[in-house]
Amino acid sequence: MRTAVGVLAIALGLLWTLQGLGVVGGSPMTGVTLWAVVGPVVALAGVGLILTGRRRRP
Repeated sequence: MRTAVGVLAIALGLLWTLQGLGVVGGSPMTGVTLWAVVGPVVALAGVGLILTGRRRRP
C-alpha cells in the first residue's frame, strides 16, 4: 500500500513541479513558483514511502 501511495506522490510531485515551472500548461498552477517548490517535496516524500514500504516487508 505504501508503495502505491509513494508512486502516486512521485507522479503528482513531478506534475506539480512541471506546472510550477511553466512546462505543463492549462492550469491555474502554471507558472506559480509555489508549485515548483512543493512538487519536489511531495516527490521526495513519495520516494520515502516507497523505501519504507519495502523495508517493512518480512
